[in-house]
Amino acid sequence: MTRNKVEICGVDTAKLPVLKNEEMRKLFREMQSGEISAREKLVNGNLRLVLSVIQRFNNRGEYVDDLFQVGCIGLMKSIDNFDLGQNVKFSTYAVPMIIGEIRRYLRDNNPIRVSRSLRDIAYKA
Repeated sequence: MTRNKVEICGVDTAKLPVLKNEEMRKLFREMQSGEISAREKLVNGNLRLVLSVIQRFNNRGEYVDDLFQVGCIGLMKSIDNFDLGQNVKFSTYAVPMIIGEIRRYLRDNNPIRVSRSLRDIAYKA
């Protein structure tokens, strides 16, 4: 089986690690006890999650590199705010935060600004 090599922001996506659920829980515990390298491992281990999310936004006319970087910001925010006590898989928690960060970026970088009230009226019509 050949792996497709795609390089986004200098990251070779074919070589990205994938963390199992138990590894992730262990790294979250280490991060909460002050281990800085655990956060970096969590970020690197979940970059494929960001890649899968940004595929939803491919046809928006934005550079994939930009969407990937914004998605990584959402990933880091979700890592910082994730609570192990909630009994939820990390991906379930992270995906909406990554999507929200990308949508915020797309909304704020749109050359035409439409007020929220006007948008609400348009959706009702």
